[in-house]
Amino acid sequence: MNFPLLLLILTLTPSTKERVRVRIINWRKMDRQKLTVIGGGPGGYAAAFFAADLGMEVTLINNEKNPGGVCLYRGCIPSKALLHVAKLINETEEAKNWGLEFSKPKINLDKLREWKNKVIEKQTGGLGILSKQRKINYIQGTASFLNSSTLKVEKAGGGSEELKFVKAIIATGSVIATIPFLNIESKRVLNSTTALDLPEIPKSLLVIGGGYIGLELGSVYNALGTKVSVVEMMPGLLPGADRDLVAFLSRRVAQKFEKIMVNSKVLSIKEVKDGISVNIQDGEGNVTEQTYDYVLMSIGRRPETRGLGLENTKVKTNGRGWIAVNEQMKTDDDNIYAIGDIVGEPMLAHKASHEGRVAVEAILGHKVAFEPRAIPAVVFTDPEIAWAGLTEIKAREQNIKVDIAKFPWAASGRATTLDRSDGVTKLIIEPETQRILGVGICGPGAGELIAEGTLAIEMGANATDLKLTIHPHPTLSETVMEAAEVFFGQSTHVYRPKK
Repeated sequence: MNFPLLLLILTLTPSTKERVRVRIINWRKMDRQKLTVIGGGPGGYAAAFFAADLGMEVTLINNEKNPGGVCLYRGCIPSKALLHVAKLINETEEAKNWGLEFSKPKINLDKLREWKNKVIEKQTGGLGILSKQRKINYIQGTASFLNSSTLKVEKAGGGSEELKFVKAIIATGSVIATIPFLNIESKRVLNSTTALDLPEIPKSLLVIGGGYIGLELGSVYNALGTKVSVVEMMPGLLPGADRDLVAFLSRRVAQKFEKIMVNSKVLSIKEVKDGISVNIQDGEGNVTEQTYDYVLMSIGRRPETRGLGLENTKVKTNGRGWIAVNEQMKTDDDNIYAIGDIVGEPMLAHKASHEGRVAVEAILGHKVAFEPRAIPAVVFTDPEIAWAGLTEIKAREQNIKVDIAKFPWAASGRATTLDRSDGVTKLIIEPETQRILGVGICGPGAGELIAEGTLAIEMGANATDLKLTIHPHPTLSETVMEAAEVFFGQSTHVYRPKK
């Protein structure tokens, strides 16, 4: 309240003062910013929770009983739960190298499914509680825009309603990408969702797509006893990741998996009596036919805006189907913001969460923008691969001059104690300033280690900063420090004089 208004109120009669006081209270209530978030994944619920914490009146619309989205229900969380099981199985087999021998694990598939589902229920149930604690108006259903201030909400229990909003954030995520001519109706053809249901432990499985989802799920089935093969159109696995990082993973899966087919593509699939018959063409044009118990289609995800009613607003999409936004995550419609997979790559949960917070602050008028220097990416295979910031591939494509410093895990004491020397820590360094532009790591726990690299990039750290930061010994984190020492030709555990 400003000073002149206060003086005016002091001159009023008691009854008039009370009426003015009530009007001011009502005005404050009306002024409280209302926000509607469409989609309850890591981007949507993070935005909704943050907005509620900042005092906004929040409605969250999501098609599940509790928030969580694809990540918690059908993606990140259940897949990592199963990958943990796979890791344990693999370690029991490797333990014979250390003088320990275990009998072959007995796998109770029903109990394994139950445990995986309990993990999902715990996480999503917790989010439901947090939503109630923040007094968020949670609506289970789907929403579409009637105009730039009204939504039509189709409720999960039946019926619909119109809902007015002041500001809205679209956080509806992405959907599984498919190859139309390979789509057939068969319980033996899995996708990234149905594969997590573990219908059975097949004798053989073909994974179509050598990206991170296919390799992670292929690793799970391989550990459970399935003979896994992979077919990938590109010359190598994990297209886009630096080849020196992928090399360690490629060697390991080549030993574990039945067959890795790169520079190859699937021409057709059909269901036969004993499984799924697949025609595969290699890089030289040769076509072979092979039958597998199951086929996993894993070629990525794509945006889907149909059904949102964007045509009734000023929201625009680009040529690839993503919603166009600015650095504040605002669309071409002043009332509508968008975050997460629906606005573009990288399609990562943690990116969506941070975009959600930016959108909320922008709506509240704060000076903010989504402009990270680095967004970490992790492939939870064995070994794990993680990177942040500039990659060597991107530097080469963009003609950016960089220096590369690598510390091999074969020289790490901690890696040796784990019997896992199949790894490397790599720094991408700007020659003139010695600033850290990118970090890449391959090895067990790479996903946990990459955060230090991300922070170094965001803080504008240079190689000297990493070299002089005392790391605990013996740990895998030391490899980050020693990679910086390699850059200066001063690594304690690697003799590599600086040129």
